[in-house]
Amino acid sequence: MNFVYLSPHFPPNYYQFCVHLRALGANVLGLADEPYENLSWELRSALTEYYYVPNMHNYDDLLRALGYFTHHYGKIDGLDSHSEYWLETEARLRTDFNIDGIKTADIPAIKRKSLMKGMFKKAGVATAPGIVVRNAAQARRFAREQGFPLIAKPDIGVGAAQTYKFEDADQLESFLNPLPPINYYLEKFIFGKIQTFDGLTDQNGDIVFSSSLEYSQGIMETVNDNKDIYYYTLREIPLDLQHAGRSVVKTYRVRKRFFHFEFFRLPDGGLMGLEVNMRPPGGLTTDMFNYANDIDIYHEWANIILHNRFTATFSRPYHCAYVGRKWNLPYLHSHEEIMKRYHEEIVHSEAISGVFSQALGNFGYLARSPEFEKIMEIADFIHAKTAAA
Repeated sequence: MNFVYLSPHFPPNYYQFCVHLRALGANVLGLADEPYENLSWELRSALTEYYYVPNMHNYDDLLRALGYFTHHYGKIDGLDSHSEYWLETEARLRTDFNIDGIKTADIPAIKRKSLMKGMFKKAGVATAPGIVVRNAAQARRFAREQGFPLIAKPDIGVGAAQTYKFEDADQLESFLNPLPPINYYLEKFIFGKIQTFDGLTDQNGDIVFSSSLEYSQGIMETVNDNKDIYYYTLREIPLDLQHAGRSVVKTYRVRKRFFHFEFFRLPDGGLMGLEVNMRPPGGLTTDMFNYANDIDIYHEWANIILHNRFTATFSRPYHCAYVGRKWNLPYLHSHEEIMKRYHEEIVHSEAISGVFSQALGNFGYLARSPEFEKIMEIADFIHAKTAAA
C-alpha cells in the first residue's frame, strides 16, 4: 500500500500514525512544508520517502508531489492528515488522483455548520434553531423570534475562532454594523454541557472503537474569557448519546475514519446536536483514548487501513482527563507539587503548541483514574489559584 500523509510532523503526537503504517508494511510517503532535517528521528524512520514543499497552500506543488509519488511508487491508495485544517486539501487531492475517501463533493456537509444541521436532522437528532445571516434585517428578525442570548460563528470555521455571543440587541447591532464579509451562522444559545461521541470506523463503515468526552465548559468561553479548561473521557457512554452518534455515522457513511461529534446535554437531560468533525478529537485526545483503555489507537487505525482489522479489546477501565494551564494565570500549586502529589495518576504532561494554546492552555496534564471523583480532585488542584487571583 502507498499512503500519503500530509503534515506528518504536526500535531507532534500524530507521527505515531506513520510509525504504525510503516510497521504493518505500507509505503508511508510524507508531504509537508517542514525541512526534512527538522523531523524527529522516529518520524524519519517511518517514512519511505519525504517530499518537501515550501508552502502547503500552493496546490500546484502538492499536485507535483503526488505526481512524483505516483510515478515512483504506483497508484496512491490512501491519503490523510487527521487534521481539520487540511480536510479540504485532502479531499481535493483524493478527487484529482481518484483516491478512496472523502472527496470535494462531500466537503460542504462536513465543513458548513448550516448543512451539518440538515444532516443531524436526517439522522433524527435535534439541533438549535439557526440561520445563515444574509443581511442585517434577517438577523434582527431571527433575534425577535428566538430571543437572546444568541451565538454567531462562521458557517465554515474551526473551534471558537471569530465566534460571538450576544446577550441583547445592542451587542447584535455592533456585530451587524458592518456585516462581516464571510457567511455567519446565527443560532439560539443553548445552555448545557458538551458531550461528544468519538470513534473509528472500519472499511465497511462499522464502528470498531467508540469513546465520549465531557468538557468543563465550551471552547468559546475558554478562549473569549481566558478560562482554564479540562475535559475527560466517560467510562459509560449514555445510551441516547450512543444512538444519536451511531445514527450520524450512518447518515454520513463514515468509512475507515475517525469521527468527533459534539452534542449538548441539556439541563432537562435531553440531547441536541452541535457539530460534526471527520477527524480525531484534537490535542492529546488520541493519547487519552490509549490511556483510558490500555490500547494503541494509532496501531489499530493503521490495522484498519491495511487489513480492515481492529484487534484491541477495550472496556474503558479509566477516566482519562486533559487539564490545561495558561502561563498568564496565577496558579497556587507548582508543577513539582502537582507531580509529587499525583504521580500515580498523571500519566503524561507536556507544553502545548502555540496553535492550540489559546483553547487548551500552554501546558497540559493527562491524568487517569477509575474514580470520577479523583479526576475532579486532580483538575481542581491543578487549576487552583492564589488568593490574589
